[in-house]
Amino acid sequence: MRAEPRKRLAALQLRARLNALIRDFFAQRGVIEAETPILSAAGHTEPNIEGFSTLFSGPAEAGPRERYLRTSPEHALKRLLAAGFGDCYELGHVFRNGEAGRSHNPEFTMLEWYRVGWDHRRLALECAQLVRMALALARRDAAVHTVSYRDWFREGLGIDPFHASEPALRAPLAEFAIEPAGLTRDDWLDLLITHRLQPALPRDRITLVYDFPASQCALARIRRVEPPVAERFELYLGRHELANGYHELNDAAEQRARFERDNARRRARGQREMPIDERLLAVLDALPDCAGVALGVDRLLMHMLGSDDLRDVLAFPFAEA
Repeated sequence: MRAEPRKRLAALQLRARLNALIRDFFAQRGVIEAETPILSAAGHTEPNIEGFSTLFSGPAEAGPRERYLRTSPEHALKRLLAAGFGDCYELGHVFRNGEAGRSHNPEFTMLEWYRVGWDHRRLALECAQLVRMALALARRDAAVHTVSYRDWFREGLGIDPFHASEPALRAPLAEFAIEPAGLTRDDWLDLLITHRLQPALPRDRITLVYDFPASQCALARIRRVEPPVAERFELYLGRHELANGYHELNDAAEQRARFERDNARRRARGQREMPIDERLLAVLDALPDCAGVALGVDRLLMHMLGSDDLRDVLAFPFAEA
């Protein structure tokens, strides 16, 4: 075990207190806890996220044999919203393949919630409020700083991320000797964040970054300004990305096109295509105007305990499971 047993037990006790705080936070606001399937007939199409799958050995009439462990509860919660469930959240385990160590565990705890009638900017502030209340459990606090994606790049790197040429985006990364083959403009923007902007963030600050390039919309709405922006935010606590939220898209035809583009990118990378979630698309036009966010609970616990290693907050990290 990485952390000595006494510290590991203290982390588990703090997790229990955090879970109680989360449930009380939403109970006071009338947001209802939901519980959705961990196994699904549809996988996640996002090329940068790899999931796990398993085979069902029961009767054929139960549906497809191959099932996917959820990478988030997003699709299922949106189906509940489309059915009229209202403001809701889920606190539970999700699964992502490919990395394990200081910053990642293939099985981790995600908190995801949705607010009907809200946009991403309003939800970002509630997200920061919850994080500050969680930090207070450990007698910590963090100031909140809000900045647009465009201004973050302008202030931190002197680059306009919407209009800079690809060579201009690559120049600040020259010392890292990154192999450029197959990298897109959005890949270079992401690398600038992880290699240049994130490391410069103050340790005891919550940074809310909003309005991303339209090409990074995922499941967010696009606002048709010049240049167009995805109505999306990310919350950073210190140097770690903690939460990702959207003003949610409720256009099934547009969402289908995005899923298909994801699979086209997967084919180009030599990755497996993923089955599209037809059950989500069947109801997405009925999704009410809402905003949603997913928050990594284990990373929040890291900050509450002043640790830089995710394994310190897990009962049994992946190598010990």
